[in-house]
Amino acid sequence: MDKLQQHFIRIRKLLDITFFRILFFFVLGVVLFGAMYSNVKPEKLDLSLFSVAEKTIRSPGTVEDKKSTENKRKEAINQVQPVYALKNEYTQNRVDLITSIFKAAVEVNDEIKEEMKKQEEIVEEKPTKEEPSVSDKITRLKTKLTSGVAKELPNQVFSTLVQASNDDLSIAKDLTVTAINNVMTKRISTDEVENAKKRVEEELKYTSLNDNLRLAAIDLGRYAVIQNEFYDPNATEELRQQAAESIEPVKILQGQIIVEEGKLINQDIFRQLKLVGLLNNDKSYKPFIGLVLLITIILSAIYYYFYQMKSLPEKRQTFLLLYGIIFIFSIFIMKIISLLQIFNFAGIGYIFPAAMGGMLIKILIDEKLAILMSIIMAVCGSILFNEGVTGTLNFSEGIYILFSALAAILFLNTQNHRTKILQAGVFAAIVNVLAICALMLLPNGQFSGVEYGYYLLTAVVSGIGSAVLTIGVLPLFEASFGILSTMKLIELSNPNHPLLRKILMEAPGTYHHSVMVANLAESACEAIGANGLLARVGSYYHDIGKTKRPNFFIENQMHHDNPHDRLPPERSANIIIAHVTDGSAILKKYHMPKEIIDIAEQHHGTTLLKFFYHKALQSDTDIKDEEFRYPGPKAQTKESAVVGIADSVEAAVRSLSQPTAELIESLVKKIVADRLQDGQLNECDITIKEIETVSHTLCETLKGIFHSRIEYPEMTKTKKVKQA
Repeated sequence: MDKLQQHFIRIRKLLDITFFRILFFFVLGVVLFGAMYSNVKPEKLDLSLFSVAEKTIRSPGTVEDKKSTENKRKEAINQVQPVYALKNEYTQNRVDLITSIFKAAVEVNDEIKEEMKKQEEIVEEKPTKEEPSVSDKITRLKTKLTSGVAKELPNQVFSTLVQASNDDLSIAKDLTVTAINNVMTKRISTDEVENAKKRVEEELKYTSLNDNLRLAAIDLGRYAVIQNEFYDPNATEELRQQAAESIEPVKILQGQIIVEEGKLINQDIFRQLKLVGLLNNDKSYKPFIGLVLLITIILSAIYYYFYQMKSLPEKRQTFLLLYGIIFIFSIFIMKIISLLQIFNFAGIGYIFPAAMGGMLIKILIDEKLAILMSIIMAVCGSILFNEGVTGTLNFSEGIYILFSALAAILFLNTQNHRTKILQAGVFAAIVNVLAICALMLLPNGQFSGVEYGYYLLTAVVSGIGSAVLTIGVLPLFEASFGILSTMKLIELSNPNHPLLRKILMEAPGTYHHSVMVANLAESACEAIGANGLLARVGSYYHDIGKTKRPNFFIENQMHHDNPHDRLPPERSANIIIAHVTDGSAILKKYHMPKEIIDIAEQHHGTTLLKFFYHKALQSDTDIKDEEFRYPGPKAQTKESAVVGIADSVEAAVRSLSQPTAELIESLVKKIVADRLQDGQLNECDITIKEIETVSHTLCETLKGIFHSRIEYPEMTKTKKVKQA
């Protein structure tokens, strides 16, 4: 039944934690959305076609004007001239055709001569056959040519060719072919064919041929000349495609003036205004989706960081709530300052205390989380301070916030007292000044001396203001959440603290012992990566309970008898054990941090008072050791464990008359082994390797404290006199 009840309790705690996280991130998301939506919501313009612009309107973003791009591409395509290809093979074909005609005429002449020669060689009684007529020769010639050529050329040409000698035909062929070749090597379009024929005619007109053969050559030349330049659709289309692709998309650039004040809004301007989204924005959902996605990324980063944080669930919840309050507080300040942009204060965003949130997070929680906070604030600032800039993001403001916050975070260290925070603010102010100068000079902007002074003043106010706000609100967060910050620890380590003065005045031996334990514990904790400053401050207060009965503790009995000699061991043990509960009560009365109280309660754990226990055994062998053990609890943290070991080690080594390195090392190992064997370190997350490191560090520190001293002659002489 108890196990079932415990199970239900765990489930309820888990549900409570889950509900808290859901509520936390929901509230954080709503705050971010409410703060930034007005800055990303598109500007609504009440404009109509053919109205007059009341102010100069610029494009809020870069958008491609597809219609203008298409028009420019059509213009480029229309400007491309058709491509005509020169068919060089046509020249050779026509030359071959004319050559074949002359060759056919020569063949006819040769055939006739061969026939006549054969007839002369035959001796017969019949008379010699006469030479064929011109018409027969023409018929023979046409049979050697294609029907098309035979029909297209006039008979006069064939008649002249068959009546000419072979030598004249050869000369006529060469002249005709040369003229045809000269003319057809040049481009001849459809419109230029007749002119080309005339050029051939002119070239053959003044040759040395006889009149009939010249006319026949001219007819053949004119017949041979044809069009050799033809339209190439593929090449033309390719050029048009290249012309279209060479046209860059027409874009309306971010910040580009669409219409100037007092100008008429014509159809083209109205179309551009609609294209960039400055008209009919009531149904615009894109900025809403974009902002939701951005907030989702921010919240996811925060959730992941806390999810993988190595700390107790209760402490993680506290840190998460603290982070949320600081974050919302920073966003609230940023939003208030951004509202002042309506008064046209140039660069008002630079006065925002950018380093405040980062410094608070680093001091109260963690440095990595502070850096994450700085990045998120830079993104939010670039949106919230976008008044007067084209587009949604003011990159200059974002860079400025990021540099300012990182500068302060990196300047802070583990010793973050108020002076250090103020120094970090001054350092942030210097970085702010340098960042603003860089942002003003990079774009080669033209600013007056007054403007430079104004911007630099805002940078200084931002840095110093961040430090002042951090110092002002830090105590509030520490008190509200019970957080033990580095600065708080430094304040508690001040010797003028009432409790430390109480120990010094009422139990000086305990005070000295606490200081020695503090030195040992701090060095050991730093060696294993624990909080050395917490161990030091906890050591100062761990024996505050001894101030109630200081004379019952040996370190305060320098000139007094030991009262335990007159008390039974049970009574002595109760008095010694009571200093733990008394110390816890005193610390709680003074509202000391829980971490300090825990060290005071846990530094002895449940260890056994061996001296009084063995003394009690001498009179009563049945006595139980539980009556001589501290009430605990055992050490829960590394710091408590180390302080407990350092406390025992310091007391043990101080009891040695002549401590040597070997004795110290042996004693430290024995004490650590006893703690381990007794199970005093079972409830904290310290490892065996870290325990070895702690032992080694304690030995080295103790050797430095109890090192061998040189015995001076005067001291030797004095000792001899005393001995005598």
